[in-house]
Amino acid sequence: MQFSKTALLALCAASASAYSANQRTFAVNHFYGKGPLVMGRMDPIVNPGGPSGHVHAVQGGNAFALSMTDDQSLKSTCTSSLVKNDKSNYWTPALYFQDPKTGKLEPVEMFYMNVYYFFDATTDKIEAFPEGLRIFTGNPSARTPPATGGKQIIDHSDGAIQAIQWTCPRSNDNDPLYPKNSNGLNGVGIQDPGNGGSGTGFPDKNCDGYASPLRADIHLPSCYNPAKGVQNYKENMDYPTNGKCPAGWKHVPHMFYEVYWNTPKFQDRWTPGQGKQPFVLSNGDPTGYSLHADFLNGWDPKTLQQIIDNCDAGSAGMDKCPGLIGGLNDPSTSCNIESAVKEVIDGVLDKLPGNNPIGKWGVDASPAPAPAPTPVATSNAAAPVAATPKTTPTPKTTAAAPPPTSKTNAAQPVATPKPTKIAAAPLPSSPAEVPPTSALTPVAPAPGGGGSNTLVTSYITESATEWTTVTVNPPKATSGSAVAPGWSYKGCFADTKDRVMTGIKLANIGNHEVTNTKCVAYCESKGFSMAGTEYGGQCFCSNSLTISTSVDEAKCNMPCEGDNKQVCGGGMTLSVYSKGGSKKRDRHLRRHLHNHS
Repeated sequence: MQFSKTALLALCAASASAYSANQRTFAVNHFYGKGPLVMGRMDPIVNPGGPSGHVHAVQGGNAFALSMTDDQSLKSTCTSSLVKNDKSNYWTPALYFQDPKTGKLEPVEMFYMNVYYFFDATTDKIEAFPEGLRIFTGNPSARTPPATGGKQIIDHSDGAIQAIQWTCPRSNDNDPLYPKNSNGLNGVGIQDPGNGGSGTGFPDKNCDGYASPLRADIHLPSCYNPAKGVQNYKENMDYPTNGKCPAGWKHVPHMFYEVYWNTPKFQDRWTPGQGKQPFVLSNGDPTGYSLHADFLNGWDPKTLQQIIDNCDAGSAGMDKCPGLIGGLNDPSTSCNIESAVKEVIDGVLDKLPGNNPIGKWGVDASPAPAPAPTPVATSNAAAPVAATPKTTPTPKTTAAAPPPTSKTNAAQPVATPKPTKIAAAPLPSSPAEVPPTSALTPVAPAPGGGGSNTLVTSYITESATEWTTVTVNPPKATSGSAVAPGWSYKGCFADTKDRVMTGIKLANIGNHEVTNTKCVAYCESKGFSMAGTEYGGQCFCSNSLTISTSVDEAKCNMPCEGDNKQVCGGGMTLSVYSKGGSKKRDRHLRRHLHNHS
């Protein structure tokens, strides 16, 4: 039987996986480039027109400015979102390390950020965000734990909303993440009773999980009240009840921010497990309870609606959605702007930018005074910046955050079923510029719950342990074959965040298609004489290695996503091949898996 092109397209559309009353679908929005779009005291939602109370880490379109009109994001000439037609802006407070010995402050680098777009199980119609929609959730004044404790709640039917947590992946999770009887008022937060890897408030443990340091988790509300308008961020949004929005409201995508901070950089400068920890949010919060998030919509509405109706790409990424309108940005470039507030926010500091005093556990912050006058760029802050590779400024310090007026959707914790340990398979395909695709794994809602579409987040550690609800075993190692005529394996080499192979970073070979053979062929076609694979799913090209050292072969132990008979590097280690030269044995093409209990 033959089909016309129109019929085939209709058939594909009919078979596409869309949300329903019984099943949540989702797709992860990935970012790319050198750091976030900008770090600085900028917040056009809460503090339009001038410096914000504290430093934020911002992703998205480069039309971001101190003040923004409803359509301004759409005028961006580039975006740090991998999806070209998403010019929205996403931001959260920055994180600082306070040296326990000197009291000095240093910015913590944003390791990477993901935004999960959940299309929850509902009988509502889920619609694209209206132009210029502003969303805010959280309470910047909070220094005390929510009444619900460490439990996460994102649907009113399950109790008082608590949409904010901290997740701490660890290489050794034999001990509880939080002290068993912590009340959250004396230097450490409270454990989520249903998730051993998460809780509310900062933990006092070192978060040294594989490619997954300390992570901020924020669920944004998904019910929009048109009667309040897109600019009224204090009243225009709420969380659903039994998965549904009130009559007359619009059900929009449920966004989940996960922001990883490179806290292991400071692991030798403090002692974990002592009932206190050294990190502080840029608004002066040492507890982590005041974590909050902002969003200003800049989506092309047709693109987002097409994703809502047709895409269930999951953690593989929104860039893998079928029929994606507008295409993708080149991940080898970078979209960055300079902060409109001219001040020092990085280096070793005596105080937080904006003169934010560091608060105390158990004492909520007073309403902050207006931010101190700070030089602001005289050029048009709203002017889009060309999408040329440019290093993002290092995080700068912040000023005291003005607390928002109380609102019904102020973020508080969310209950999740208790996870079980399992061997991780497959390992994530990216640690830094492109986030690991398996860093978060939503699972089916636990039976007996309310309407919350509760999920369990998962993470992968150096011991290949991940929180999930099933148990699987990785495939056994098998032998492989030579990668390409004239190319030879040079060894396992250490990588860095700045990359030791810089010709082409994160070559686009295809989702779950990376093998040494394909990486070598790609690099050769681009005129490079060296190829390297990493994390099982990354490919790099170069003609030389910048400062790098050969490491033990056992550290290159991850199976290639496109052929589990080959090994494609490891955690921050590269399997390196070069054109010509002596040839090592093919033993490296065998998969070296080390199972851990």
